[in-house]
Amino acid sequence: MADGDAAATRQGRRGPRTGPRGRVAGDAARAAVLAAIGALPLRRDLLIEHLHALQDRHGCLRTGHLVALADLLRLAPVEVFEVASFYHHFEVLEDAAPAPPPLTIRICESLPCAMAGAHRLLDALRAAPPGGARVVAAPCMGACHRAPAAALGHELVEHATPARLAAAVRDGPPVLPMPPGLAAYRARGGYAALRLAQQHGPAGHGQMLATLEAAALRGLGGAGFPAARKWRLVMSQPGPRHLVVNADEGEPGTFKDRYCLETEPHRVLEGMLIAAEAIGAAACWIYLRDEYPHLRRMLGAEIAALAEAGLARMPIHLRRGAGAYICGEETALLESLEGRRGYPRHKPPFPGEHGLFGRPTLIHNVETLWLLPELLAHREAAARHAAMGRRGRQGLRFFSVSGRVRNPGEKLAPAGVTARELVEEFAGGMLAGHRFVAYLPGGASGGILPERLADLPLDFGTLDAQGCFIGSGAVVVLSDQDDLAGAARNLVRFFREESCGQCTPCRVGTAKAAALLEAPRWDRALLEELAVAMADGSICGLGQAAMNPVRTLLRHMPEAVA
Repeated sequence: MADGDAAATRQGRRGPRTGPRGRVAGDAARAAVLAAIGALPLRRDLLIEHLHALQDRHGCLRTGHLVALADLLRLAPVEVFEVASFYHHFEVLEDAAPAPPPLTIRICESLPCAMAGAHRLLDALRAAPPGGARVVAAPCMGACHRAPAAALGHELVEHATPARLAAAVRDGPPVLPMPPGLAAYRARGGYAALRLAQQHGPAGHGQMLATLEAAALRGLGGAGFPAARKWRLVMSQPGPRHLVVNADEGEPGTFKDRYCLETEPHRVLEGMLIAAEAIGAAACWIYLRDEYPHLRRMLGAEIAALAEAGLARMPIHLRRGAGAYICGEETALLESLEGRRGYPRHKPPFPGEHGLFGRPTLIHNVETLWLLPELLAHREAAARHAAMGRRGRQGLRFFSVSGRVRNPGEKLAPAGVTARELVEEFAGGMLAGHRFVAYLPGGASGGILPERLADLPLDFGTLDAQGCFIGSGAVVVLSDQDDLAGAARNLVRFFREESCGQCTPCRVGTAKAAALLEAPRWDRALLEELAVAMADGSICGLGQAAMNPVRTLLRHMPEAVA
């Protein structure tokens, strides 16, 4: 040892490092990762798919596997760990930790399921878990119309009871019906609109845009941005361009994307391909929430059938979400598609400017694409669609109706329909023994309105004066047997759990709000001050709208929290 090194050692200073810093990927872990991911290419944007492959194979994500995956992807381990720990459906465990139970039963505790007795179900299952399964609470599963909802792993069990879940553990989860395939859809004239778009090429794009404008078609994921304007903005940018289908609905009360894909998936796929033709997309991407594994299997098969039939001129990539409500926000969705945490971006000057992989990107909701083929196949269909609204509104749209009605479900109704009409004309009236008291016009973030305002038209902009909005059209109906203050607590707890944590007003504000709402009497002034701070300072709509249920309840029904 040199004199200097010996002196440094005597003084307690560390000598120069001779090996790599941090954890080192072992050969066995590297081999296990490669076996799990199979033919998946080693690319950063496929990181979430790699994590799914590992968890599906091993039941969890072992830290040694994550280090090995980082090494294979040439990423710092922290980049893999931060993604793995962000999404609810990934379970990260140390290598030496006991394996998780082979089966997990998830019980939805979002508002429609809570109203249907989810917490009683949760308590009963925890007291006597069928088959020794682990029982946990979970957020919305997209089965609000068949509440309470549960999942074995992620396979849905609807109208769940202890007996039904015990049978599902013993015999396997119920098989959900498969929708019509490509052959059946083409036999009914499907893909005629796509053929027209392909035949006319760029020369027909102007006509398509005019048709969309005549139909008054908007984006139907919640924001209501005019579809034709969105197309023009993306088309004005240099290529290559992308088209992304947002099928990550997670708003409590919302299940319209599921309905569209379960009943006519090829109508959605045709709408996607038409929009892709119009903007000259180099590729299409479908981001599907992980709570719909039956739809993922179906879409995988039908996308392969499209390719075999030669109907798609560009690749279609099906990507799997991992349990994060925030990824329904379009910029968080783009981050997730690129293999990162679902952190919303600060919005660019206009939609599509800086999208997927930095390229112009058209993002459409499933419902918008479901409507496209009929509107574009026949010129008169656009005018007919626009004329179908009520009270001066234009068009048709889906309303997800759940809660205390006789016939909950997806309702295709005119824009401008009222909540009272949805209850009485479309949902069969109130359940026996229940009196209509209040409703959510737009899911968890849309606020709560009293029955006396149930004759207001439901459409974009019609509820602004009441502090509410329609969003994705999730209408939850409450009765005199429901605790309205408890409903608000449920909704705020949901936002607390689903906040991505990126910005302080939302991360801290939702936690503070949930705590304040547990008080016997609500501090109205403090809650209002907190709501303003969250609305003004949050990056995205989650933090900006999280207090809407509280603010509207205090404004319209203060007696409910007295």
